[in-house]
Amino acid sequence: PVALYGVVLLMAGLAYFVLSRILVSHHGPDSTLARAVGTDVKGIVSLVLYVMAIALANSVPLISLGLYVVVAIMWLVPDRRIERALAT
Repeated sequence: PVALYGVVLLMAGLAYFVLSRILVSHHGPDSTLARAVGTDVKGIVSLVLYVMAIALANSVPLISLGLYVVVAIMWLVPDRRIERALAT
């Protein structure tokens, strides 16, 4: 169950990452949105942590659950990139 939950989270994170890349490509690499999103380190780190958690789910499920919590906390911290890019 822990691994399957991770797969669901990974698919949601992947969908967000693909959506943000498509929006940036639609608006162009020099757009305000592209500057705001940047390299999307938070999104990439989330995907990496989800993959790690899925790989660890069968051997140490508590660490997997901890990684899911880390990603959730990471996304609870407000990201002001878009607000800063629109202000300039």
